[in-house]
Amino acid sequence: MDKDIWAGLSVFSRIAEAGSFAKAAARLGVSPSALSHAMRTLETRLGIRLLDRTTRSVSPTAAGEALLASLLPALDSVAQALDALDAGRNEPAGSIRINAHRPAAVYVVMPRLSRLADIAPGVKVELVVNDGMVDIVAERFDCGIRHEGKLQQDMIALRISDPMPLIFVASSAYIASHGAPDGPDDLDSHRCVVYRHTSSGAVHRWEFEQEGRRVERSVAGAFTTNDVDLMRDAVLAGLGIGCLLRSQAEPFLLSGELVEVLPGLAPPLPANYLYYPSRRQPTAAFRAFLEVMRE
Repeated sequence: MDKDIWAGLSVFSRIAEAGSFAKAAARLGVSPSALSHAMRTLETRLGIRLLDRTTRSVSPTAAGEALLASLLPALDSVAQALDALDAGRNEPAGSIRINAHRPAAVYVVMPRLSRLADIAPGVKVELVVNDGMVDIVAERFDCGIRHEGKLQQDMIALRISDPMPLIFVASSAYIASHGAPDGPDDLDSHRCVVYRHTSSGAVHRWEFEQEGRRVERSVAGAFTTNDVDLMRDAVLAGLGIGCLLRSQAEPFLLSGELVEVLPGLAPPLPANYLYYPSRRQPTAAFRAFLEVMRE
């Protein structure tokens, strides 16, 4: 097969999958103009238009859809063959892409990556932080990390952490000015720092464990963000009471900058699970990463 056509077919599948030249270029690490040139070359060689282009997006033509129906299984077979070849390496090498929510990325994945560097120095890691829901197959990630109940269907799942303790906290300056709440009902008269979910846009409802029951309630957000590190910074700045990971708050509790409120009422976050597609054989690099995560 003409090498330009073969290369162009792979580019075509990536552009159709991403829905835009810019997104496909970002995933492949090339410029949009390079992809545009490759597509023009492919369509010229084949003598038919495969993509409908607009200023905002691209989509396959009828001919493009027909080609994709045959092309994608073939490309997947090639990928599986390359994975099988890679599995025979004595030394793991290559790249892995991970998509994780921030608490897992910071407190579960990052502390173990030095071990991966020791046992598999040829493995390169790309860790993308995203607190929303992501289709790891469509976005070309090797795996995702989320709480149980938020995993994609038809995936192999591996538990990689215990539940993560949460704690209600406020700055010492805030407590000096506003006092501390005695119970959840008192939060109505306090300023609170709250989290807005990226995927749904909903503000997270706080949960409380009381007398063996778990209850949740909405709190008035004096400060709202979709980033857990900004939540911590806002609480430290005295903007209100927040619910943080204990590991996130611990250094500031020890220094006295933060004070625990409503002790014992915050239930932990669920355990974290690493999940990945069941239909592809893991590469040697990914197997090394799994080994580290199991530890």
